[in-house]
Amino acid sequence: MPRIELSKKNFFYNLDEIKKQTKSINKIALVLKDNAYGHGLIEIAKLANEYGVKKAVVRSDKEASEVEEYFDYILVLSDIPTIVSKKIHYTINDINNIHKFPIGSLVELKVDTGMGRNGISLSELDIAYESIEKQGLKLKAIFTHHACADELDGIYEEQKKSFLQLKQKAPKGLKFHSCNSAALFREDDFDEDMARVGIAAYGCLELSHELSDVIFKPVLSLYSTKISTRTLKKGESVGYSASYRSKNEESVSNYDIGYSDGFLRVLSNSYETPDKIKIAGRISMDNSSFLCNKEELLIFKDAREVAKCAKTISYEILTSLKSYIKREVV
Repeated sequence: MPRIELSKKNFFYNLDEIKKQTKSINKIALVLKDNAYGHGLIEIAKLANEYGVKKAVVRSDKEASEVEEYFDYILVLSDIPTIVSKKIHYTINDINNIHKFPIGSLVELKVDTGMGRNGISLSELDIAYESIEKQGLKLKAIFTHHACADELDGIYEEQKKSFLQLKQKAPKGLKFHSCNSAALFREDDFDEDMARVGIAAYGCLELSHELSDVIFKPVLSLYSTKISTRTLKKGESVGYSASYRSKNEESVSNYDIGYSDGFLRVLSNSYETPDKIKIAGRISMDNSSFLCNKEELLIFKDAREVAKCAKTISYEILTSLKSYIKREVV
């Protein structure tokens, strides 16, 4: 079976860089949604706890319950609670959902400042405050999400301005947060109550040098085990549709990883490993062939490089990796 190695050294290095930017470990809220961006929910929660991170952000109630013992504060982005928790906060994404929250729920109001996705509109804020109070909810924070924090198009500045105006008019005693990984590293003097960091912690944040020169180290490496080896004669093919044909006599091995494991089929016939070993033919459901005969093959150690080949983003490469693949901290 394929396996994943998680570098504790690289993860802690990335957290060190994040801590420098937030100025306090207590302002780091680690995003653990979607199996910690494919790294393993429990594995990363334990490492974060060891480092001293006390805040986490998850997608669902289920994820929150699985990591509750490792954090003092957890923000759930999507679910509506069924019971009231003393440490789990829940996001209000739509003004029409406020009546669905149990009395006494700890809530945070998401505001749409330009993302155009989830969140209360700026014009709905006063009504939202009234509805939250009427429902008997405990409003703890207001936050927003940036659509273009990694781009120089002026939208980031517009959203930041809207959020600042919102903060000045908001009820007293609330906390505020807006920065994801990209936004955090665009700030010269970060001063919010916390930053929701995901891809930077996992070492795959990509920002132009105009925005930030901080270097991050990938945490996740993917390996696969050889199933079989054969010698191809000139002109012989490998895999479905015979899309690879040998130009010379060469050794080809089949490895136990395919698109069902999250190794994207679009990489067929074009991918090359970090050790410059070329893929041969199409990636199938459970198998991939490479021009080598190693017993174990390093498939990738930097999702950003795989993403370039697949013409996608590192987030998709990482979150495509199935949860049943064994993850080991090294």
